[in-house]
Amino acid sequence: MAGFFEDLRNRHHKRVYGALELVKYIGPGLLVTVGFIDPGNWASNLAAGSTYGYTLLWMVTLSTLMLIILQHNVAHLGIATGLCLSEAARKHLPAAVSGPLLWSAMAASVSTSLAEILGGAIALQMLFKIPLKLGAAMVTGLVVFLLLSNTYRRLEKWIIGFVSLIGLSFIYELKLAPVNWGAAAAGWVTPALPDGSMLIVMSVLGAVVMPHNIFLHSEVIQSRQWNLEDERVIRKQLKYEFVDTLFSMLVGWAINSAMIIMAAATFYAAGTVVTELPQAREMLIPLLGGSAGLVFALALLFAGVASSVTSGMAGASIFAGLYGEPMNLADNHSRLGVYISMFAALIVIFFVTDPFKGLIYSQMALSVQLPFTIFLQVYLTSSKKVMGRHANSPLETAQLLVIGLAVAFLNVKLLLSLLGA
Repeated sequence: MAGFFEDLRNRHHKRVYGALELVKYIGPGLLVTVGFIDPGNWASNLAAGSTYGYTLLWMVTLSTLMLIILQHNVAHLGIATGLCLSEAARKHLPAAVSGPLLWSAMAASVSTSLAEILGGAIALQMLFKIPLKLGAAMVTGLVVFLLLSNTYRRLEKWIIGFVSLIGLSFIYELKLAPVNWGAAAAGWVTPALPDGSMLIVMSVLGAVVMPHNIFLHSEVIQSRQWNLEDERVIRKQLKYEFVDTLFSMLVGWAINSAMIIMAAATFYAAGTVVTELPQAREMLIPLLGGSAGLVFALALLFAGVASSVTSGMAGASIFAGLYGEPMNLADNHSRLGVYISMFAALIVIFFVTDPFKGLIYSQMALSVQLPFTIFLQVYLTSSKKVMGRHANSPLETAQLLVIGLAVAFLNVKLLLSLLGA
């Protein structure tokens, strides 16, 4: 009998140890998650929910499934090779190919930063009546300060805190809203393309599956690596990384879904299409009360600052990779990547006349660049020369190619819709 209880205790200790071990690996995925609950997502999701109700929720589900496969795969690249996607492209592709690809990814990082900074500035305008351009400069300054004065581990803790606050904010909003959960459940799993919805569908896709996040995940996953020479350690990292990625992407799916559901339950039900984020806040106040408007603005501010930090990190990783270097925010190349991502976006903001449309089109621009990043990723992670024994299986390569082709097809549909075809 004593042996039986001793065995139970040992099993319990193993389970507790395993759970604590898993917690140590949670973080890189959440850092990526904040990039697809950013202000660009807010604009896309509020437009989707207020215009089409619960109908486009399926696009969040589809995008998140794509994201889980893509982010899990690119994290394998970082773990197995010790290289981020940008470094691997520089090392294994001719400069004539890798250069344009990586510069297009830098442009995507700038487009992302534009949405993040603009969202933070809109939140400051809502909360404190600060002029938009001044608010954008303030957000940019704060983010650059945070990036260049903190360690990665400290930034990771900040980001996890921001994600938690944003999630709690939307739980509160949904508690107040009269949600039709049956319609929401159908919307999650029923594909539909209402007339005129292609631009918003593409902006939702670009707001969830984001090029800079693919580059960033391959970089930050290496924060959990201690011994690349030990195959046992690599296998352990690959195992725990999937749990981190799956958990984090599902958190992002829930928050993105909550945005569309809230918009459907309030604005669509009232017959009003949201065309500005401040308009959304003002309309929430009579519908759900003053506290809902305040929580909305604060959550938007958290989203803008947090996602700007991750966009700047991605810019640093991509730009350092152009020189065959890992991201190191104490290094000049990484810092220059931060400056390009942040300040180029700020300059563009000074010429934006319609902030809400600026958010929507910035997300669309990401979806246009996305196939190039996906096909780069597929090439590198399918190569035994790059990945060794950890190269993609034929099935994994096929899955990734289907995602890349689907994104390319949606881009063609978007261009045809914009041309009036």
